[in-house]
Amino acid sequence: MSTSVRPVGSARPAVPVALPRARRRRPGPVPAWWRDASAGAAWAAVLATVTLWVHDGGVTGVPTDPMTSFGRLTGLLASVLMLLQVAILARIPWVEQAWGQDGLARTHRWVGFGSFWLMVAHVVMITVGYAGGWAGAAAELVSLVLVLPGILLAVAGTASVVMVVVTSVRAARRRLRYESWHLLHLYAYLGVGLALPHQLWTGEAFTSSAPARAFWWGLYAVVAGLVLIFRLALPAWRAVRHPLRVSAVEPAGPGATSVYVSGRGVADLPVRAGQFFVWRFLDGPGWTRGKPFSLSAAPTADTLRFTAEHVGQGSLRTAGLRPGTRVVLEGPFGRLHEGVRTRRKVLLLGSGIGIAPLRALLEDLEQAPGEVTVVHRASDRDTALLREELAQLARDRGATYVLLDGPRAGDGRVAPAAYAHLSDHELFLQLVPDVADHEVYLCGSPGFMAAAQALLADLGVPPQSVHAELFAY
Repeated sequence: MSTSVRPVGSARPAVPVALPRARRRRPGPVPAWWRDASAGAAWAAVLATVTLWVHDGGVTGVPTDPMTSFGRLTGLLASVLMLLQVAILARIPWVEQAWGQDGLARTHRWVGFGSFWLMVAHVVMITVGYAGGWAGAAAELVSLVLVLPGILLAVAGTASVVMVVVTSVRAARRRLRYESWHLLHLYAYLGVGLALPHQLWTGEAFTSSAPARAFWWGLYAVVAGLVLIFRLALPAWRAVRHPLRVSAVEPAGPGATSVYVSGRGVADLPVRAGQFFVWRFLDGPGWTRGKPFSLSAAPTADTLRFTAEHVGQGSLRTAGLRPGTRVVLEGPFGRLHEGVRTRRKVLLLGSGIGIAPLRALLEDLEQAPGEVTVVHRASDRDTALLREELAQLARDRGATYVLLDGPRAGDGRVAPAAYAHLSDHELFLQLVPDVADHEVYLCGSPGFMAAAQALLADLGVPPQSVHAELFAY
């Protein structure tokens, strides 16, 4: 396999690359304070939990019964973190736009593990505290489950949460299809629901404190409302009011398909080039399992296009879609869009299917000639996804397109083997000498992303100027 660094003039155009550009209102920039406001709300909920515990005698019980007192605190903190975990991925538009799916997924993961270990501490400390020591803890646990109302349901909820945590460990996730992992992850909602009766019937925060009851009822209601509105009602309302349908399906190269979705509802979506949706196609069995795909072309007033690589059952299914198939969307999601841009010069750096949202960005970015550079990493030139479209778009828009193809030079490297004599640092300074002055949009596989982010930091690109989207779950 050959490796080539090809400026825009060296690739031959072969396909029409732009959708019809009906006029569309461009969404404004993402307000910076959205991120701070959402983080502040989460910390306020945690602080209120601790404050109510102190107000209701949590501190005064520590000297005489520390196990039980701190056991209640860990249970309350586990509950609030569990609710925050659900809210984090409730698809709240302004929260998602402020953090991006990658940021929310990382936060969701850490909050989830924190909630789990606090829940374990709660079970152990409450049991030991009620038993008066470790000696009778096992018998006390059995007694609590069989006697106190709601505890058996809480045990079932705990089992659901344990299953979600186990399948969230990286080694387990790699063995599961996305669809299976996503279905198992829904048991987190079941865990939260089964824990509620235990908190209502036996928790001191409910039975002895009116302010605490108001806080917890309000928190449960807000989180439930967010899920119902943004995960269920909003997609259903859009599907009924502005139905969307598949308008065309075409091959996008070896092992990839581009799907066009059209309808009046497209004009009402606050979507930017580079973002993604969770797509559901109402064409038979499996329609309930949504699949995330990024836009691979800038949205128009009536048409969206995404490109899927055939790597699993959900993505392979796109090749068999028929025009006229009804489509239900969740989204848009992601921060790979112009709304987060702070600099004029832009580097679009992608590999594999990760080049799809960058192709949409190249088409849509406001730019003067020479302000945008595309570096496309592919294992083989002939199968490089959307290569000809990218080359033609770069030519039309005055951008620079560079194709780096061939096997990797080694683990932790971005460059292909043909450039093994250069470090990644040296190669990129040749390709983009003033890269430290660029806004960078980065998308690809986990290994590529880790190597590219380390490289960009080494090249002096500020972290706030790097916007990344990881193609993994």
